[in-house]
Amino acid sequence: MFIDYITLMLINMVAGLVLLADFVYRGLDGANLKRWIPGFGLVGAIALVTGLHMTLTWPVPGSFNISFGETTVLFGGLYIAAAIAIAQGWDLLSLTVYGFFAGLTSIVVGARIINLGQTQQPLVAGLGFIITGLGGVLAAPTLVYLRNNRTWRTVGAVVLLVAALIWAIIGFRAYWGHMEGFSEWQPPVMRGEP
Repeated sequence: MFIDYITLMLINMVAGLVLLADFVYRGLDGANLKRWIPGFGLVGAIALVTGLHMTLTWPVPGSFNISFGETTVLFGGLYIAAAIAIAQGWDLLSLTVYGFFAGLTSIVVGARIINLGQTQQPLVAGLGFIITGLGGVLAAPTLVYLRNNRTWRTVGAVVLLVAALIWAIIGFRAYWGHMEGFSEWQPPVMRGEP
């Protein structure tokens, strides 16, 4: 059965990137870190569940399951781990190391989407992956060396917001199109098929 919930995954990522931009801009100062726990946890849970389902069952055609499913698992795992780490008062350094490799994966996926011409707008989707990936790749230097550099953190927050904007445009356009495209669709059981 064809199930397409990439729209949900995209808008969840938008929310996560906006939260992360706020965390980079305001949260690295250490004041009231617990305010990010519910948001990071919710984003992580939705991403992990949808990403794992997509990765394990391949509900959409072709390699979109790899591009969106596997990167969403990485994204979700990071957000859940960040929520737990902040709740426990743990250092976030090990998560930034993981974020480096998750970000690098996102950059590779973005470049490959552009190269293969996947999605309806490969350049836009590819850039979304690449810019999002930059956030992960630059997380460790930001946390360790540039934590107190307000200009660097502002630039980082803006980069994350640009990625969020790209995904918001793609996600809301997809919702608009999917609502029309699936308006007549019925599961096989409702069509009288076994």
